[in-house]
Amino acid sequence: MTVSRADTACNLLASSTGLSKLRIKDAMVKGAVWLKRSGHKEKRLRKATYNLLPGDQVELYYDPKVLSSAPPDPRLIAEQKNYSVWYKPANLLTQGTRYGDHCALLRCVELFYKYRKEILPVHRLDREAFGLVLLAHTTQGASALSNLFRKGEIEKRYRAEVYGKIGSVGEIVTLSQPLDGKESITAISVTAFTPESNSTTIDIQLKTGRFHQIRRHLSQTGHPVIGDPKYGIKGKSSASPLQLCAYSLRFKCPFTGKIVTFSI
Repeated sequence: MTVSRADTACNLLASSTGLSKLRIKDAMVKGAVWLKRSGHKEKRLRKATYNLLPGDQVELYYDPKVLSSAPPDPRLIAEQKNYSVWYKPANLLTQGTRYGDHCALLRCVELFYKYRKEILPVHRLDREAFGLVLLAHTTQGASALSNLFRKGEIEKRYRAEVYGKIGSVGEIVTLSQPLDGKESITAISVTAFTPESNSTTIDIQLKTGRFHQIRRHLSQTGHPVIGDPKYGIKGKSSASPLQLCAYSLRFKCPFTGKIVTFSI
């Protein structure tokens, strides 16, 4: 809505939506309300008593199911001055959506540090996947780490369980089908095959970083990741969560010049 009279955000949203002030406050705290004021960058509006002015643009993305969700707890793996490394569990977003950010890693880390550190994303991990995520705490850190990702100088390793036998143990397979019209290279090493479940364990190294690259490439081979709700075998449901883990990050630290490895 466009604000026509000055009042607090909670009062105006409650009166215009018919929702209780308690529900509005909950939605605001969880990042479902957005403010665009002339001359300012759009931002999430969390403070119920914030004074809105005529001409302000306010958006409420209200989804009771999203707002009632409880985030799984991330875990701090390593902490440096300019960045930290976190374990993101499955079903935790890396970043929030228009409908809220309380179930997102960035918000969880912001609350963990009690707003004492800036939290800047430099890469992401699919909601369904689990594993390591790098977060920057300074603009210098974000710039330096983003530059390493762009140059492919951060070695990211993943482990996955896929349907069927994709190759013999020890075999290395390179998947290079372009994605979204761009070069996409996924290197796979077969580490184990389990006949009882007809599944293969693979070690994966990304050479490029396209959207859902691992999951799409493996689906194209006919060996999708077990538990993949988007790229899995049609008509074949799985009670298992997505079996894809980002287990290792290795790079030359741009601040110390030393090679660092973080793994789970």
